[in-house]
Amino acid sequence: ESGGMTMRMISASRRNVLLAATFGCLLLAVGCTINPATGKRQLTLISEQQEVALGLDEAKKAVAQYGRYPDDELQDYVSELGLRLAAASERPDLPWAFTVVDDPVVNAFALPGGQIFVTRGILAHFNSEAELASVLGHEIGHVTGRHSVEQMSTAQLANLGLGVAMIASEDVRPYAGMAAQGLQLMFLKFSRDDESESDMLGLRYMTNVGYDPNEMPKMFVTLDRISAAQGGGRIPVWASTHPNPDRREEVTYERIERLPSDRQSGTVNRDGYLRRLDGIVFGEDPRQGYFIGNRFCHPELEFQLTFPDGWQMMNTRQFVAAVSPEQNAIVQLTLARGDSAAGAEREFFSSQAVERGEAWNYNFHNFRTVPTQERPTVVRGLIGFLELEGRVYQLVGYTREDLWSTHRSVTHTSLASFGRLADRRYLNVDAKRIELLELPERMTIAMFDQRYPSTVDVEALAIVNGVEPNVMLERGTLVKRVIGGQLPGQ
Repeated sequence: ESGGMTMRMISASRRNVLLAATFGCLLLAVGCTINPATGKRQLTLISEQQEVALGLDEAKKAVAQYGRYPDDELQDYVSELGLRLAAASERPDLPWAFTVVDDPVVNAFALPGGQIFVTRGILAHFNSEAELASVLGHEIGHVTGRHSVEQMSTAQLANLGLGVAMIASEDVRPYAGMAAQGLQLMFLKFSRDDESESDMLGLRYMTNVGYDPNEMPKMFVTLDRISAAQGGGRIPVWASTHPNPDRREEVTYERIERLPSDRQSGTVNRDGYLRRLDGIVFGEDPRQGYFIGNRFCHPELEFQLTFPDGWQMMNTRQFVAAVSPEQNAIVQLTLARGDSAAGAEREFFSSQAVERGEAWNYNFHNFRTVPTQERPTVVRGLIGFLELEGRVYQLVGYTREDLWSTHRSVTHTSLASFGRLADRRYLNVDAKRIELLELPERMTIAMFDQRYPSTVDVEALAIVNGVEPNVMLERGTLVKRVIGGQLPGQ
């Protein structure tokens, strides 16, 4: 017995040596390359060609999800500035592209291979060209630092290691699914070290082309103020993917102090940048759909739909939906595939995973899913395909089979409420927009808002102008005002 135990221990020891040797050989084969931007050794299992291809593919999805902001002059302006900064980086030959997406959130993001996106929401909060350059430089830094590539390489290596361990040890196999899920969760966002490194690289690139580095920490202050204003424990979109490094402002000022004296100042271009914002959409755009209570109106597509009371509602470019308070039922509207309602219905019920039930209200059918070993839970619901103004819509509500009797009535009522929107009060809404005014005399933002009222509160107006509400501004200063956007009944 003791001999058998010894043999198993030796065998386990050999497996561990084999596992370690496998990792060692792999690391030697792929190497830890020297990153040209940071000078650090870096794990890279993904070639530059693969990086570029991946970024281009993901960029198409990003544009489909958010949409390009429809202002060619603004697109060209951001692109030209971004390309100048990228040309001053250590990877100038990547197929760099800079796109403004039609999204109200304050965010910017970089995809592998040089695909950079900024939202109209973050552009509205900049107050100089140098601030824009600092954020574009920061995102370029994520690409030149190959932060996404390093994360993906680490994830690949971890998954490969998991596979090797599964082969080498029976003890690991039962936990493989849980471990793989955990590995996926580890690589969802940049680290604080990545953020600090991108700050450093962004500072380098903006000063390489002559911008004032002192504008970078101003943007960090604005981001912090936006986070504080949102409150309620919510993590802003920017913060969810760009965790705030420790002492970010102080560290940036310390880096500026270490720069050569001729790089500690430079171009700001406040007024020139601000004039490009005149008329930009601010906040949610009601032309893309809006809620009044639990009623959803879409003025561009001219339809309306009323969701169940108390359900949590959401509107995206792909769908509009509401989820029950218990999060166990959903009502959703999307554009359907196909040229006709009949064709879309045939395609849906052609799946062997779905059973057609009795018809309801002419355009709708009850349905249930067919249980399988992989998906034993049966879903029941109501689905309909309707045509309106040349488009085919899919309307569906569903829940677990055992809960269908609880949600059936409100689902029927909600889906049956879909119809044409004809009331001009609801069709003629417009978005909030930035308007620029030149101060006729010295005044604070609070005083400015009293004289030239905005459709946002004073605190939001102060944040978007990058000042405190009671700081005195000089005569002739360009100031942003937010106008329009009132919805019916407001």
